[in-house]
Amino acid sequence: MRLPARGSLRLRFLAGLLAWVGLGLLLVGLGASRLFHAHVEAQFHDELEVHLEELAALTRLDSEGRPVLERPLSDPRYAIPGSGFYWQVERHGRPPLRSPSLGPAGRLDPELAHQPEILHRLAPGPTGPTMTYGVMRKAADGGPDLHFVIATDRRHLDSVVGAFDADLARWLGLLAVVLLGSALLLLAWTLKPLDRLAGAVARVRSGAARRVGADWPAEIRPLAAELDEALAASEARVARARLEAGNLAHGLRTSLAILADEAEDLMRGPAGASAAAVLGQCRTMARQLDWHLARARAGAPRGGQTEVGAAIVPIVAAMARLHGQRSVSFRLEPGPAAVAAIDTEDFAEIVSNLLDNAGKWARAEVTTTWALEGGAVAIAVTDDGPGIPPAAREGLFAPGARLDEQVPGHGLGLAIAQDLALRVGGAVSLDDRADGRSGLVARVTLPVAA
Repeated sequence: MRLPARGSLRLRFLAGLLAWVGLGLLLVGLGASRLFHAHVEAQFHDELEVHLEELAALTRLDSEGRPVLERPLSDPRYAIPGSGFYWQVERHGRPPLRSPSLGPAGRLDPELAHQPEILHRLAPGPTGPTMTYGVMRKAADGGPDLHFVIATDRRHLDSVVGAFDADLARWLGLLAVVLLGSALLLLAWTLKPLDRLAGAVARVRSGAARRVGADWPAEIRPLAAELDEALAASEARVARARLEAGNLAHGLRTSLAILADEAEDLMRGPAGASAAAVLGQCRTMARQLDWHLARARAGAPRGGQTEVGAAIVPIVAAMARLHGQRSVSFRLEPGPAAVAAIDTEDFAEIVSNLLDNAGKWARAEVTTTWALEGGAVAIAVTDDGPGIPPAAREGLFAPGARLDEQVPGHGLGLAIAQDLALRVGGAVSLDDRADGRSGLVARVTLPVAA
């Protein structure tokens, strides 16, 4: 999946998801750690109480009143030096009895062992803090009381809890990766209709489709319907504008024709110079009118797709008939299969204008070829006429520009062809022939349809 753009829905969703998953897993981790810590600590305390009671039950007095153990405690760790598990029995006036784990110099604080109830607290030990339990019991011989103390290093509890926290952190990290990965997949699947909608809009823009359609999820369907209604309204406005432009042009062309006829009549009288000026202006206005009328017919880019081979054959045939009286041969060389991203009518307008210009200037032959060049289809119309000086070529794309007033035409063909090509991302250019012979190559490049 591509990286989300700044300000996109994907980025907002991912940011919220990261915050929610992070907060959720943090709370789960803290809660689980505390719960486990409480259970393990409770287990340690229960175990210490049991061993304290066991210690008191196993202790007896010898003939001199000294405390001795009938047998070792059931947990062997109390017999291992430095194990962190200790016990101690004291009686006033008698030497204390201590576990082997305390070593020769080890000692536990007997302060807790002065009550008949079991007391516990965190107290210093031989190797660090210890969980210490103490209790006092009456002696069987009626002498001084017995004080029992049992302890476990806190490090044992911390070690168990630390190992659990490390495992918990690893598993929560793995869970976070799984959750985020599944969320990304879910996000891609959920937002896929929006990507399809963007593709549908792109197809409408390229002309591959006229509407985005209605096959969308319920949340997107109203938006798609609004887009289709907007497209329909835009098409209706363009159609009305074209009709109005055509009606206006028709009315103006009629008036210009009348003025031109009157100017031609006046040219035979004393006001011939003025009439000639009026006639020239009428013809200029007619050319401008034809130019803007052609643009109005083209309107906004209509999109669509055109199969080049199928569309160009009838155009070449029509031009051959049109220029048949001059015995100009129109030759079409086959090219590769190509589909141009342009409306068929606009394609025909461009190619027919280039062919018509070539036919007017050619001496004997006009050759049309096409080829694929990267992401575009290039159509070349080559004539064997006198050619055009490089310095004069750029000016021929202006509306009404003509190289020779004696050749029929209005000087609009190249301007219209270039305008239509630019609307779809193409271009029109004029070049010398590659073989060095006289003539001109008119080339149009059009994007290939997706």
